Amino acid sequence: MEFIEDIEALTALYGAPGAPSLRKVVDHLTPLYRQWIMSSRLCVLSTVGPEGVDGSPRGDDGPVVLELDPKTLASPDWRGNNRLDSLRNIVRDPRVSLMFMVPGSNNVVRVNGSARVTADEALRARFDKNGKHPATVIVISITEIYSQCARALMRSGTWSAEDESANLPSVGQLLAEASSGEEGGAQYDKDWGPRAAKTMW
Repeated sequence: MEFIEDIEALTALYGAPGAPSLRKVVDHLTPLYRQWIMSSRLCVLSTVGPEGVDGSPRGDDGPVVLELDPKTLASPDWRGNNRLDSLRNIVRDPRVSLMFMVPGSNNVVRVNGSARVTADEALRARFDKNGKHPATVIVISITEIYSQCARALMRSGTWSAEDESANLPSVGQLLAEASSGEEGGAQYDKDWGPRAAKTMW
């Protein structure tokens, strides 16, 4: 198997990008990009660090990010598994990318930029959920925003496909397999729902 080793060989296979794919890029929240991003309750945050890369889903029951100004977004870091993969990466390498999705739309809006992590009390309080605040907030400085071609979600039928989750292994099963049976299993799955309900925020 031969691999492509230089940009010239790569572009020779694909050709030049279409003009609209370049013209759609902006460096701040325009009114329409703002409308799109503020309609998103789910995004994927991608980071890079010394150990490698990380992609982390971020979700909320309203807009997944807050606009601080047209060049700056804030993303609350709600409770999770405390691995801190994304946060560790950002502290050491600020480069980030976010993919915003809205149920029913095959389009995706992407934001590239740099980020920092803060425990600023006033900013954390802006994400108040019944008196609970995120431990930290990721503050993203926008470098570019652009829409992503819809073909990937169209090909996959993301929003129109039948529910196939019944055919998947549970997290308890995955954990049991990875730990050679030392953790996880049916009890883990049984306890997960009530535990998540108590620690959602």
